[in-house]
Amino acid sequence: MGWNTLDDMELAGKKVLLRVDINVPMENGQVSDDSRIRRVVPSVSDILAQGGTPILLAHFGRPKGQVVPEMSLLPLQPVLAEAFGAPVVFCADCRGPAAQAAIAALQPGQILLLENTRFHSGEESNDPALAAEMAQLGDIYCNDAFSAAHRAHASTEGLAHLLPACAGRLMQAELSALERALAQPKRPLVAVVGGAKVSSKLDLLGNLVEKVDHLVIGGGMANTFLAAQGHAVGKSLCEHELTDTALAIMAKAKTTGCQILLPSDIVVAREFKAGADNETVAADACPADAMILDAGPATVAAMAAILATAKTLIWNGPMGAFELPPFDGATTAAAQQAAALTKSGDLISVAGGGDTVAALNQANVAADFSYISTAGGAFLEWMEGKTLPGVAALSR
Repeated sequence: MGWNTLDDMELAGKKVLLRVDINVPMENGQVSDDSRIRRVVPSVSDILAQGGTPILLAHFGRPKGQVVPEMSLLPLQPVLAEAFGAPVVFCADCRGPAAQAAIAALQPGQILLLENTRFHSGEESNDPALAAEMAQLGDIYCNDAFSAAHRAHASTEGLAHLLPACAGRLMQAELSALERALAQPKRPLVAVVGGAKVSSKLDLLGNLVEKVDHLVIGGGMANTFLAAQGHAVGKSLCEHELTDTALAIMAKAKTTGCQILLPSDIVVAREFKAGADNETVAADACPADAMILDAGPATVAAMAAILATAKTLIWNGPMGAFELPPFDGATTAAAQQAAALTKSGDLISVAGGGDTVAALNQANVAADFSYISTAGGAFLEWMEGKTLPGVAALSR
């Protein structure tokens, strides 16, 4: 591991600037999903247990360097206190005299929540002056926000160069899981990539065909590959302008020895709605007035055969319109098999991306995967082989 963790730091009596991602969804002023908050608990608990003082740095929304009251972190104060089981004090700034005074007034066992880092324009521009002001508040910097690690911001990258730095428990878990999946995988290594558009995952596909043994392509992006092979796709979502790109990716896979699996049969319907009348046809027989909404049973069987031999799986994107039953069939079948193989100890399975997590939750198998990343963009950029500034800054 090329970075320090909380285990490598002397925390007793130290003020720990803990960068977290608590950018949670809100409805009517209440947190509607506290998943990100719950994932911060291990780092906060460990810092408190070792006699340190957690000082939370976080962003919320996109205030673009302006103070936007609706994007204040203040409403999260009671939610955090309940999650941490400890008193949380709020400060209306993340730097300067107000923050310094709030830190000086803290009692042992208390946690300080600083205001939205993005209320300062220097946050997103990674202004050294803002990073320096933040650094004055602590003795140690701990980044536990992998989901923001693809951004070179003052609180995610700049700070790491100014204080002894380490990864928090969530960051540590993310990096360990992704390293096992891509950097040092047990083989055969299989990637499942789905979703709507090839254009949003060009870098991902280009990187994966160089690293994985099998690449399963599904969802709307599979239609672009089918079109590139000369198959009619009817009224399906398809980026016809990228057919040459799809052919280039397939050609590259041949040179690297990566086996690409595309749908051999498809589930088609005339309406994009749950319960729509549908039929299963060969991949080259999509009716002109229909759209492809899922992969068929022959494709599911081919996926099952690949997964049965796999040792490592990375998954980003559903195989079909999983949110509209019965077009969740291929996604659910593959997810259930991957979960079963993981539970039996035969597979390391790492998945990430909003739609992916939603699909695995819908299939009731998310808890059985080796690791589920909620990081979104950072997870995708890691899979694309890109350097994440927030991670690079933690390197020893």
